[in-house]
Amino acid sequence: MKGLVRWCMLIGSVLLAACSNDGQGSYEPRYGAMPETARPEYRFGIHPQRNPARLHAVFGPLVEYLNARIPEVHFVFEASRHYDSFDEKVAARHFGFLLPNPYETLLALDQGYRVFAKMGRDTDLRGLILVRRDSGIREVADLRGRAVSFPAPTALAATMLPQYFLYNRGLDPRRDIEVRYVGSMESSLLNIQRGNVAAGTVYPPAWRMFLKERPELADDLMILWETEYLPDNSVMARDDVPPELVARVTQVLLGMQEDPTGREVLAGMDTPRFETADNTTYDPVRDFMRRYRAAFGPQE
Repeated sequence: MKGLVRWCMLIGSVLLAACSNDGQGSYEPRYGAMPETARPEYRFGIHPQRNPARLHAVFGPLVEYLNARIPEVHFVFEASRHYDSFDEKVAARHFGFLLPNPYETLLALDQGYRVFAKMGRDTDLRGLILVRRDSGIREVADLRGRAVSFPAPTALAATMLPQYFLYNRGLDPRRDIEVRYVGSMESSLLNIQRGNVAAGTVYPPAWRMFLKERPELADDLMILWETEYLPDNSVMARDDVPPELVARVTQVLLGMQEDPTGREVLAGMDTPRFETADNTTYDPVRDFMRRYRAAFGPQE
């Protein structure tokens, strides 16, 4: 027992000496390795042209592609359930990077975002108006007094362009049809197929995907009219994102069609490439919106 007591006293004196500050340096904890510095994180928002699960399947690989090639930062894919939610996040400058539709591009410009690229198939930025094959509808006038499905008020290709198309052909959507906003393009197509509406609207990529994934339902439908087209969806960065990072993202996007993995990602998005663009690329959209507002009044 006495030996044990002496041993404890010896250990105690050693620890006390180690803890004393005698000018030779104070005690500091040591670790095997310093923790890795957290990478900057940027939320990448995609406009809700599809439901969140489908949107992630289509555009999630794009964000993964960027993460693999720009490892010093971390991009986080973020979907929104509907256009109102997405627009609110843009207004709050929630996203570091955006892939909005052209109308939302104009809204984002007012919130301090800038365009640096765009998707590369402008003819896809147009509206399609479809009906059931057995509907008997063949003229615009046949829709008078009937219900027509649209994805959302701010869906440029699938709502604004078709509504303006009908307006210029003597059918005012505010008075002459029952407008139903159904939340997504897939829902618009399903409402037509199920007979809930006399007609409905989408844009070409959503229709091509429906043809591929639901051919038995798509066979019941046909396209009656197509609208004019505008510049394709933009890619934007918030004004406080470092310019060198925007340049890196631009380089990666523009080079995707030269890379086998990049081409696979582009194919999943149903676009051939990304192209350079800037704010002035969307001047034709501003012109269309002037015409649209002259016909329908200001947007909320």
